[in-house]
Amino acid sequence: MKTQYILELLGTGFFAISGALAASDKTQPDWFGASFIGFITAIGGGSLRDILLGSYPLVWVNDIYFVYAIVIGVILASVFFKTLIKLRRTFFLFDTVGIAMFTIVGTEKAMSLGVNPVISALMGMFSAVMGGVIRDVLTNEIPIIFKKEIYATACLAGATIYLTLDYFGLERNCNFLLSALIIIIIRIIAVKKNLSLPKFTKSE
Repeated sequence: MKTQYILELLGTGFFAISGALAASDKTQPDWFGASFIGFITAIGGGSLRDILLGSYPLVWVNDIYFVYAIVIGVILASVFFKTLIKLRRTFFLFDTVGIAMFTIVGTEKAMSLGVNPVISALMGMFSAVMGGVIRDVLTNEIPIIFKKEIYATACLAGATIYLTLDYFGLERNCNFLLSALIIIIIRIIAVKKNLSLPKFTKSE
C-alpha cells in the first residue's frame, strides 16, 4: 500500500506538470493561473469521483502531501519549462501511466464503498480523465475525450478487466499491475496506429 501511495503522489505531481505546461503553452498565464490549472488537472478527476460517491473529506483535503506534490509539480514545470516542452512524447507516456494508475485506484475506491461494479468502472474512468477534461476547457482546447483518440475508452476497458479479474480472485497487486498495463498498451497502440472508435453520425 505504501508503494501505491508513493505512485499516487508521483502521478499527482506529473498531472500538475502537465496542466501547468498546457496552461503556459496556450494562455501565457501568471504563476497563479498556471498553478490553478495544474491543481485542477491533478485533483479534478479524483474530486469529482469523491463528490459523486459522497466520500468526504476529499483526498487532497485530507492529505496535505497531495497539495505538496502539486506545488512541486508546478515549480518543476516553471524551472524546466523549455526542456519539458521538448519532451512532450515523454509526458505522453507519463500521462498514460497516470491515467492507468488512477483508473484502477478510482475503481478500487468505488468498490470499497459498496458501489455497483458498473458504476465503479465509470468512477475509475472519471478519476483518470476528468481532470484533463477540465484543464482542456479552461485552456480553450477541445477536450481529449472528444478527439479522434482512444483515451477514456482505454480506461474503461482497463477498469472492466480489473473488476473481472477481481471477481475470479486474482491477487490484488497482480491485478492492479496487469490491468494498468493493459490500459497503457491500449493507449500507446491506439496513438501509434491512429486507431479510434467509429464516428457517431446522424442516420440518413
